[in-house]
Amino acid sequence: MNHEQAKELVRQAVQRVVPGAEFTGLDPRVPLRDTFEMDSLDFLEFVEALAELSGTELTEDDYPALDTWDGCAARLVGEERAPVQGRRG
Repeated sequence: MNHEQAKELVRQAVQRVVPGAEFTGLDPRVPLRDTFEMDSLDFLEFVEALAELSGTELTEDDYPALDTWDGCAARLVGEERAPVQGRRG
């Protein structure tokens, strides 16, 4: 998975929680919760949707990384690379 593919999964996860969410002009470094006015339950639903769509286990420890669109994508891409690094050792 590359960064753009990961960002598309983030878009899909946000749209599950905030139908009709608009991404045009979105600064990928601005907190998603602020941008889409998500409360704590919405954010949890977003994280669950992102985990389901990506097939990645996301825990509470990941929440800080999942704050922004770029952060989410970086977390998903990092997860994708982790098994490859593990095989080298």
